[in-house]
Amino acid sequence: MPVAVVLAHVFVPSGDIWQHLSSTVLPDYIRNSLLLMLGVAMGTLLIGVTTAWLTTMCQFPGRSVFEWALLLPMAMPAYIIAYTYTGMLDFAGPLQTSLREWFGWQYGDYWFPQIRSLNGAVAMLTLVLYPYVYLLSRAAFLNQSICVLDVSRTLGNGPWKTFWKVALPLARPAIIAGLSLALMETLADYGTVQFFGVSTFTTGIFRTWFGMGSAAAAAQLAAGLMVFVFALVLIERYSRRKARYHHTSRRHQDLRRFPLTGGRAFLAFLFCLFILGLGFLLPALQLLSWTIHVAV
Repeated sequence: MPVAVVLAHVFVPSGDIWQHLSSTVLPDYIRNSLLLMLGVAMGTLLIGVTTAWLTTMCQFPGRSVFEWALLLPMAMPAYIIAYTYTGMLDFAGPLQTSLREWFGWQYGDYWFPQIRSLNGAVAMLTLVLYPYVYLLSRAAFLNQSICVLDVSRTLGNGPWKTFWKVALPLARPAIIAGLSLALMETLADYGTVQFFGVSTFTTGIFRTWFGMGSAAAAAQLAAGLMVFVFALVLIERYSRRKARYHHTSRRHQDLRRFPLTGGRAFLAFLFCLFILGLGFLLPALQLLSWTIHVAV
């Protein structure tokens, strides 16, 4: 029904508003939406697929906890985590305030990354959306044939060669599905990009409808947003073309994980903890701190 309403307004005259949009802000909407999608795609793929492989196929301290804990960022809405990190990293936040006190710096004496920016929006959305890729990638890795993985072991491949040459190609449909969900959530997000002042299709639709009072022009922008979604589906189908992905879920033995020891085990643990900390622990602790401060 919503799609039908949008399509019904595509050819409805919107006066001079559409011409005004196309000559002023529409290029920014398109550019920022594309850059946001590209950044979130790279971030969610890197984090989601890597953590899925580590928790599924590698044995290291804390793995059983990270299996479920890495899903916790899904419980943190993107605009909430954006608000939380802004409070922590802004000029008046605890981090920059502490730096100025420790080193005696004043305004303009140092450089600090601007959290309320396009890059900041990419980071916030990546931290809450990577579980889509993680969840589906991990399910794909768990269901892959033990025989195929054992053949890779027999050929002398370690965990990373097995990942690149065997597991990753077989898991591609699941990874693409998770990525598509993450990108659709990115395109639909309004709270984060609005709070960070990033002009995208979603903020443009809101401004056009309520600011300019043109539901027709807003629906036409929404139709443009739908084009992005259909383009994602078509690109994936074209890149796959006639390729087929098949594996059997029948197992003759339990899954044998690659044991990580020493520095490798520490790095795997540290990487998973770092992602969990940024995506859930730090924002949750900051929200708890603010709650206690207000209550007291």
